[in-house]
Amino acid sequence: MYKEPLLVALLCFTALMVIPQIARAATITSCTFDKDKYLQGQTGYIVVTIFNDKDNKIRVTELGATFNYYYTDGVVYLQKFFTDATLPDEIPVGQSATYYIPISLPNNIAPGFTEPTVEARTELWRAQDSKWITSDHPTYEPKLYIESPYKQLYEDSHQQYQEQLDVNGYLTNMMNLFTVTTIVFASIAGFLFVLFARRARPIAQP
Repeated sequence: MYKEPLLVALLCFTALMVIPQIARAATITSCTFDKDKYLQGQTGYIVVTIFNDKDNKIRVTELGATFNYYYTDGVVYLQKFFTDATLPDEIPVGQSATYYIPISLPNNIAPGFTEPTVEARTELWRAQDSKWITSDHPTYEPKLYIESPYKQLYEDSHQQYQEQLDVNGYLTNMMNLFTVTTIVFASIAGFLFVLFARRARPIAQP
């Protein structure tokens, strides 16, 4: 009769014990790429910010990004990049640290969106026995857009075409200006020639 209320009370107590442990966690608060879009074969980096919400200092022991690439022929390729920071790196309580993960895309990666998994491994300092213990593994999945090379080729061709149109327009305007200027100068020259010819005509002798 009293087993069911006792079980409910026990579950509530367990939940109250678990929630604070989840709240006090090292978290990735920001994870972005250095560009809005990438082309095949481009290099760049991921900017990762980790916040220490523990009750003691933590240290980051590993930070990497795992990519599931799709090549243009449909083959899946797994690749992992790691931060260029010197690890382990300590983060005080309530503080954040920012890290960079260099990346390099294959030349034949398929265009479109992909979401790599960025994961950090951390350790927590336990003061009672003065040692580091394994802590959280926060993850983040930023969205990466790889632009089609055909789109870039089209944009480059369109830009070159537009530049050629601008050059042709400039040359046409210069030719029109030259033609108008030539006609004006020719008209002035003809008028002056007729004027001076009349003035220079000899006076007839009686």
